[in-house]
Amino acid sequence: MNKNTKIYIAGHRGMVGAAVWRALESKGYKNLIGKTSAELDLRNQQAVSDFYQEEQPEVVIDAAAKVGGILANNDFPYQFLMENMLIQNNLIDGAFKVGIEKFIFLGSSCIYPKFAPQPLKEEYLLTDSLEPTNEWYALAKITGVKACQAIRKQYNKEYVSLMPTNLYGSFDNFDLQSSHVLPAMLRKFHEAKINNHSEVTLWGSGTPMREFLFVDDMAAAVIYALENNLPEYLYNIGTGKDIKIKELAETIQKVTGHQGKILWDASKPDGTPRKLMDVSKMKEIGWRYSTELEDGIQKTYQWFLENIDNIKEVRLT
Repeated sequence: MNKNTKIYIAGHRGMVGAAVWRALESKGYKNLIGKTSAELDLRNQQAVSDFYQEEQPEVVIDAAAKVGGILANNDFPYQFLMENMLIQNNLIDGAFKVGIEKFIFLGSSCIYPKFAPQPLKEEYLLTDSLEPTNEWYALAKITGVKACQAIRKQYNKEYVSLMPTNLYGSFDNFDLQSSHVLPAMLRKFHEAKINNHSEVTLWGSGTPMREFLFVDDMAAAVIYALENNLPEYLYNIGTGKDIKIKELAETIQKVTGHQGKILWDASKPDGTPRKLMDVSKMKEIGWRYSTELEDGIQKTYQWFLENIDNIKEVRLT
């Protein structure tokens, strides 16, 4: 891999794709390709095929997906299943057909069974039923993992899947109707703070355990996979440490400076009781995270404050 290698980053304007783009640029990669959804509809097989034929990228990093939290997954199951399958199938199959040798597929820890033993090992994939609140997204991602595995097995190409834990950071989605737990909390605490430190009501009991990875660390893992030949088809990406949602709320409250009460609405779902990743495979081949949770939340909050006007305009219209 050299600095002039032509690399296509699908989803380059999303949180993960943008972080990967920044990280590649900072390392001196000069030949990066990105297309907005208006320029290239990844759900359109012919459009993706034409793009590959025209641009001829040497590497594809698939950070494109329709994403959302519990509420969005529950309300739009068909879209989360079908749109994600269309996006990834077009990208994977199109890359294979034009002879692209290296493909990095990004997924999510939700591919693992709801009650899988903890921490989650790669071999637990497809050993039991999924968490119902996000099974549609998970099923789509599982098919992507398996498609890459099949190409790797049958054609010996470097198609690898990286499954991150819960990600957060710059360019996150802070829309309270569709965001994940950490950015949603950050926004709630900030708005409560500027509203005379009013009470903050959060979903569930606060007892589930969650692991969080700063998105710049995820980008570093992608670059590691880009610059090295990974011997297996699937790798977990995370910190290997988790925290109770209640403790997460208290940390975010501290970072934002909110001084009001926290109320828990136990009538709302908790989701999976625990999702801790076993990240030993990545550690064994030489990669580990570098950003601790509170430091990452501080960086995310700073970005949120610097971009709050744009966030409101983009996310809430």
